[in-house]
This record gives sequence, structure tokens and C-alpha cells, in this order.
Amino acid sequence: MKNVLKIGWIVAVLTLALDQLAKWFVTGPLHLAEVDTIELLPIFRLQWVANHGVSMGFLVASSDGQRWALALGTAVIAAFVALWLARETRRADSIALGLVLGGAVGNIVDRVRLGYVTDFLNLHFGAWSPFYVFNIADAAISVGVALLVLRAFVTRDAPAPAERKNG
Repeated sequence: MKNVLKIGWIVAVLTLALDQLAKWFVTGPLHLAEVDTIELLPIFRLQWVANHGVSMGFLVASSDGQRWALALGTAVIAAFVALWLARETRRADSIALGLVLGGAVGNIVDRVRLGYVTDFLNLHFGAWSPFYVFNIADAAISVGVALLVLRAFVTRDAPAPAERKNG
């Protein structure tokens, strides 16, 4: 069980570090906020977005109070995920929870430090973008949640052995 917990926390810390490193790179050395867009492939570009809301433009924080409310709400969710991780016994679920936790903390760090979340990844097919511009934290959260949902629907826990009747 200790190894399962360690794996989840290692994934969370690595996810947070990779997210923050990528955000530093696009805002620092690449100056993406100044150039706005860098085409990397015909279907993928780096595109600067200062996201003041949550997923898909919902709950846009238009004041400092709303910004801090979003940060607090995300922190409550992250605390719930951390508690779940502390009790998790399945390796795959621990990894998925680590992805969610690391991603949530990465976006909290942005919101507290900058007042918005730095988004910069844009997958597109011509003028059609199937996703909003996102970041590594968002991707980690999405993959982690998808893994948890998939595991919940695909695998089933073995039923407890039937109790024997004495008698």
C-alpha cells in the first residue's frame, strides 16, 4: 500500500513540475504572450491564452473575489483528491489520482500567482479546433479522470467470499 501511495504522489509532483516548467518555457524563453501563436505542425500550435475561468470558458472570474473563489474551489477539490489518494490501494487509480492532483495544483499555482491560468496548447484541423486551448495540467486532469471512469466501468472488484454458515 505504501508503494501505491508513493507512486500517486510521485506522479502528482512530476505532473506539477512538468506543467509549471512548460508554462515557464512558453512565457519566458518563447515569449508566447508577445508573439501570440507559434505554428509547430499543420494540426498543432502554441497559442497564448490567459484563462480567467475554468474549463471551456465557464465561470469566468471578472474580479479578485471571484478569482480567489475559483482558487479556493479548486483547492477544495484538490484536497478531496489528496484524501482519496491517501486511501487508494489500486496502483492504476493512484496514478490517475496523481495526474488529477498534480494538474489541479498546477492550475491553482497559476491562478494564485498570476490571476489566471496559462493555456497554450491548441490542436486544430484547419479552422476547426476540437478542444479549447489547454495546458499540461488540463491534459493531466482529463487523462486522470478518464482513467478513473474507464476503470470504474470496465473492471469490477471481486465479490467478497460468501460467509460460511456454521451449522
